Amino acid sequence: MEFLFNHSGLAIGLLGAALSACLSAAGSSVGCGIAGEAGAGLVTEQPEKFGKVMILQVIPGTQGLYGLAVWFFALLQMGVLNGTAGDMTVVKGLQYFAACMPVAFGGWISAIAQGKVAAASINILAKKPEHWSKGMILCITVEFYAILSLLASFMMLVNIK
Repeated sequence: MEFLFNHSGLAIGLLGAALSACLSAAGSSVGCGIAGEAGAGLVTEQPEKFGKVMILQVIPGTQGLYGLAVWFFALLQMGVLNGTAGDMTVVKGLQYFAACMPVAFGGWISAIAQGKVAAASINILAKKPEHWSKGMILCITVEFYAILSLLASFMMLVNIK
């Protein structure tokens, strides 16, 4: 039992890092897909609006980048990237796991919500093109919470001793 306690921490930390990247990316792909479906309908009728539709569709993809940044930073902190990762206790592994969870879940959920807002914003673009920037502001409101989850994960990661 002592062996597991002293040597399985790295696996737990790596699991947290992997979830930060995977869940954020999964949420981003769903969010971008939702917005892309709405955008495809508009672009078939009004192809000149492709640029604005593309901007709105890409916005939910940022959460995937946030999760990847936390994944990279966690691996760096654990010593995986420079070859210094050694025996890590379960407690230390759980600290890394917990530090990765805000961006994992915050990125996952906010990307899907942002995709829905982006789809609604594409409807604004279709009906009142002069007001499309209002839809961008609505998307940025959701982005704020994704940034908060990124900040929470980074703050916890830098404070693991």
